[in-house]
Amino acid sequence: QVQVAESGGGSVQAGGSLRLSCSASRYTYTMAWFRQAPEKEREWVAVIYYTNGDALYADSVKGRFTISRDNAKMMYLQLNDLKPEDTAMYYCAAKDNAGAYTRADTYTFWGQGTQVTVSS
Repeated sequence: QVQVAESGGGSVQAGGSLRLSCSASRYTYTMAWFRQAPEKEREWVAVIYYTNGDALYADSVKGRFTISRDNAKMMYLQLNDLKPEDTAMYYCAAKDNAGAYTRADTYTFWGQGTQVTVSS
Protein backbone atom coordinates (compact mmCIF):
# COMPACT_ATOMS: atom_id res chain seq x y z
CA GLN A 1 0.00 0.00 0.00
CA VAL A 2 1.15 3.54 -0.74
CA GLN A 3 0.04 6.59 1.19
CA VAL A 4 -0.24 9.69 -0.95
CA ALA A 5 -0.86 13.22 0.31
CA GLU A 6 -1.25 16.57 -1.43
CA SER A 7 -0.66 20.07 -0.14
CA GLY A 8 -0.39 23.61 -1.43
CA GLY A 9 -3.86 24.46 -2.65
CA GLY A 10 -5.47 27.80 -1.99
CA SER A 11 -7.40 30.75 -3.39
CA VAL A 12 -5.88 33.13 -5.92
CA GLN A 13 -7.01 35.68 -8.44
CA ALA A 14 -6.91 35.00 -12.15
CA GLY A 15 -3.35 35.25 -13.45
CA GLY A 16 -1.91 34.13 -10.15
CA SER A 17 0.22 31.10 -9.30
CA LEU A 18 0.24 28.19 -6.90
CA ARG A 19 2.53 25.24 -6.28
CA LEU A 20 1.05 21.91 -5.30
CA SER A 21 3.09 19.18 -3.65
CA CYS A 22 2.51 15.45 -3.44
CA SER A 23 4.34 13.04 -1.18
CA ALA A 24 4.21 9.26 -1.47
CA SER A 25 5.28 6.72 1.13
CA ARG A 26 7.36 4.82 -1.42
CA TYR A 27 8.52 4.97 -5.02
CA THR A 28 5.97 4.41 -7.79
CA TYR A 29 6.69 4.31 -11.50
CA THR A 30 3.99 6.76 -12.55
CA MET A 31 2.74 9.82 -10.70
CA ALA A 32 0.08 12.13 -12.03
CA TRP A 33 -2.26 14.99 -11.20
CA PHE A 34 -5.98 14.91 -11.81
CA ARG A 35 -8.62 17.49 -10.99
CA GLN A 36 -12.35 17.48 -10.47
CA ALA A 37 -14.64 20.47 -10.56
CA PRO A 38 -18.12 20.36 -9.01
CA GLU A 39 -20.54 18.26 -11.04
CA LYS A 40 -17.83 17.31 -13.53
CA GLU A 41 -15.87 14.13 -14.10
CA ARG A 42 -12.34 13.74 -12.82
CA GLU A 43 -9.93 15.09 -15.44
CA TRP A 44 -6.34 14.15 -16.08
CA VAL A 45 -3.96 17.14 -15.84
CA ALA A 46 -0.37 15.90 -16.13
CA VAL A 47 1.84 12.84 -15.66
CA ILE A 48 5.54 12.31 -14.99
CA TYR A 49 7.75 9.22 -15.01
CA TYR A 50 10.61 9.10 -12.51
CA THR A 51 12.93 6.87 -14.54
CA ASN A 52 13.29 9.22 -17.51
CA GLY A 53 11.61 12.40 -16.37
CA ASP A 54 9.17 12.39 -19.27
CA ALA A 55 6.21 14.68 -18.60
CA LEU A 56 2.93 15.02 -20.49
CA TYR A 57 0.14 17.57 -20.14
CA ALA A 58 -3.52 17.99 -20.97
CA ASP A 59 -4.05 20.59 -23.68
CA SER A 60 -6.02 22.77 -21.27
CA VAL A 61 -2.96 23.34 -19.05
CA LYS A 62 -0.06 23.01 -21.48
CA GLY A 63 2.26 26.00 -21.27
CA ARG A 64 0.81 27.11 -17.91
CA PHE A 65 1.39 24.16 -15.59
CA THR A 66 4.66 22.33 -14.93
CA ILE A 67 4.94 18.92 -13.31
CA SER A 68 8.17 17.77 -11.67
CA ARG A 69 9.64 15.12 -9.40
CA ASP A 70 12.73 15.81 -7.32
CA ASN A 71 13.07 12.32 -5.93
CA ALA A 72 11.30 9.00 -6.02
CA LYS A 73 8.57 10.07 -3.60
CA MET A 74 7.94 13.78 -4.13
CA MET A 75 6.07 15.38 -6.99
CA TYR A 76 5.03 18.96 -7.67
CA LEU A 77 2.69 20.89 -9.91
CA GLN A 78 3.48 24.55 -10.60
CA LEU A 79 0.32 26.34 -11.68
CA ASN A 80 0.89 29.66 -13.46
CA ASP A 81 -1.48 32.05 -15.21
CA LEU A 82 -4.41 30.50 -13.40
CA LYS A 83 -7.89 30.90 -14.83
CA PRO A 84 -11.30 30.58 -13.15
CA GLU A 85 -11.86 27.36 -15.10
CA ASP A 86 -8.88 25.84 -13.26
CA THR A 87 -10.95 25.87 -10.07
CA ALA A 88 -11.19 22.28 -8.86
CA MET A 89 -10.07 19.76 -6.30
CA TYR A 90 -6.63 18.58 -7.39
CA TYR A 91 -5.63 14.99 -6.72
CA CYS A 92 -2.28 13.24 -6.74
CA ALA A 93 -2.38 9.71 -8.17
CA ALA A 94 0.25 7.00 -8.42
CA LYS A 95 0.69 3.51 -9.82
CA ASP A 96 3.43 0.96 -10.35
CA ASN A 97 3.03 0.60 -14.09
CA ALA A 98 3.00 2.79 -17.20
CA GLY A 99 0.40 3.26 -19.90
CA ALA A 100 -3.17 4.56 -20.00
CA TYR A 101 -1.93 7.52 -18.01
CA THR A 102 -4.99 9.66 -18.66
CA ARG A 103 -7.42 7.13 -17.20
CA ALA A 104 -8.20 7.63 -13.54
CA ASP A 105 -9.37 4.04 -13.14
CA THR A 106 -5.86 2.72 -13.84
CA TYR A 107 -4.33 4.45 -10.81
CA THR A 108 -4.09 2.47 -7.61
CA PHE A 109 -3.13 5.10 -5.07
CA TRP A 110 -4.85 8.45 -4.49
CA GLY A 111 -4.54 11.36 -2.14
CA GLN A 112 -7.44 13.16 -0.48
CA GLY A 113 -7.11 16.19 -2.73
CA THR A 114 -6.28 19.85 -2.29
CA GLN A 115 -8.63 22.64 -3.35
CA VAL A 116 -7.62 25.28 -5.88
CA THR A 117 -9.97 28.24 -6.30
CA VAL A 118 -9.36 30.95 -8.88
CA SER A 119 -11.46 34.09 -8.84
CA SER A 120 -11.93 36.44 -11.78
